[in-house]
Amino acid sequence: MNDATPPHRTLTRPEDLATAGLVPMAELPAIARVAEAFRIRLTPAMQAAIDNPSDPVAAQFVPSGAELTIRPEELLDPIGDNAHAPVRGLTHRYPDRVILHITKTCDVYCRFCFRRETVGETGPLAEEALAEALDYIAATPAIREVILTGGDPLTLSVRRLGEVLARLSAIDHVDLIRFHSRVPVVAPGRITPALCEVLRGARPTVWLVVHTNHAQELTPEAHAAIARLAEAGVPMLSQSVLLRGVNDSVGALSDLFRALLALRIKPYYLHHCDLAPGTSHFRTTIDEGRALMRSLRGQISGTALPSYVLDIPGGFGKVPVTADHFTPGATPGSWRVTDWRGQVHDYTDPPR
Repeated sequence: MNDATPPHRTLTRPEDLATAGLVPMAELPAIARVAEAFRIRLTPAMQAAIDNPSDPVAAQFVPSGAELTIRPEELLDPIGDNAHAPVRGLTHRYPDRVILHITKTCDVYCRFCFRRETVGETGPLAEEALAEALDYIAATPAIREVILTGGDPLTLSVRRLGEVLARLSAIDHVDLIRFHSRVPVVAPGRITPALCEVLRGARPTVWLVVHTNHAQELTPEAHAAIARLAEAGVPMLSQSVLLRGVNDSVGALSDLFRALLALRIKPYYLHHCDLAPGTSHFRTTIDEGRALMRSLRGQISGTALPSYVLDIPGGFGKVPVTADHFTPGATPGSWRVTDWRGQVHDYTDPPR
């Protein structure tokens, strides 16, 4: 937590959290049960960003006994990665872009993660699987964009990232590479001049989407890391998750989006919280999210407003939460959602 001497060790065990004053000793048995199902990892940078064990940063990374509540609507693969996996390590949901799950490793394990069942179980994608994924991309000319995710792609070594970028650059029809990463915020020391040089020198244009959910995460070290990326010419967007008790207020969201613009990051997506196991305590309703977006419009610059989106459970894609895609269902809290193909799906806000 914030003090004169920043912490130096990543916390991975319930006992570590208790020693750091982030979990009461009386809650250790419940937290130990959570840790059996969902991994714990909290970097020194995020420990230093925590003011108290109940604040918005702690809520994102410190496990809670509420995670032991698994609701029937929650899914092991809430956004349907596996339903669109032509080969290992690849998701091909939209015609012109694919997700390359280059690693399962993250520097932090978010308590609301939609891939929380799989992150951390293995490290980098094995060479055989990577070659198979690259062969698929090379054989599919419709693919113009490759999104590197995981896990977190920026946990890989600079050498490894350079190799992957070089292999992607050899595929003529790939003209955009997008990184999705929490690293600039949660482990800013990884944003070295060498990494910036690799991202700057890539032939396909590289964009970086930075995941951050609250302005309190944007420490001075994160500011410096993001400035290094911006000065290297890396264009940046942001994605955030709407989280009850973390950022579900006009004040928290406007502070975050303004702070991102000041760092030369365009707010891109505000995700409705996915139906990942043990995350119901984080989830707002669709109506609550829409009300927040209505309140933000006009109060902050249009450049600061992201798109509020839902990943339709089951793998049917991401849609903006607007009247074009959402119509009320037959019962309160139910919705008819139209996906990008024109197909209609039912979505119901889980009970609170």
